[in-house]
Amino acid sequence: MQTPAPPEQHELNIVSDIICPWCYIAKKQLALALTLAFETTPSAPQFDVTWRPFELNPDMPINGVDRVTYRTQKFGSWARSQALDADVADAGKRVGISFRHDLMARTPNSFQAHRLILLAGHDDRQNAVVDALFNAYFTEGRDVGETSVLVEIANEVGLDPKRALKFLLSNVGADEIRRQEQSAINAEISGVPTFILDGDVIFSGAVGAEAMATYFRKAVKK
Repeated sequence: MQTPAPPEQHELNIVSDIICPWCYIAKKQLALALTLAFETTPSAPQFDVTWRPFELNPDMPINGVDRVTYRTQKFGSWARSQALDADVADAGKRVGISFRHDLMARTPNSFQAHRLILLAGHDDRQNAVVDALFNAYFTEGRDVGETSVLVEIANEVGLDPKRALKFLLSNVGADEIRRQEQSAINAEISGVPTFILDGDVIFSGAVGAEAMATYFRKAVKK
């Protein structure tokens, strides 16, 4: 009896920002999209998922800014901001996310959160940390730019909080985050989420799970 070939292994990098609601929506659909694309069989392709940093607001003050002030300036009026939030909330409901924009007092600087994601990668905990960061910001209104909040999140997903605090108070990994961000710019990535399979960009944006599945199938067949 012939031994079946081992499943194909693929590198899936997802360029994202933890203050991007569409990144959260896309993440909610990723597992379903891969199941739709390949089913759950022993021969189904396997994906090593890595989350890569992108800052929607690279010039944001380190302590963030008042959200009403920031969004009013960005979109011209608070009413326009609220209308966009309503669109996001409607999209979130369809994938099981309850966005609580009313709890979000500040728009944070996300650089430190990206450093925590980098640290979590050393313990194979990136996925859990990314989930926790999205949930903390978008459904609990926590300030994910605050070191104390990031340490709490680290503890919640099983990372050593003392180690996380020491890391975040240092400069370790900061240059790596900047290098990865520059790499995304060099690749002409200007929006998130962007999905990169085995080094090639295959799509950007929070498309539906079925559309995501189609992109994955086409990319793997190449």
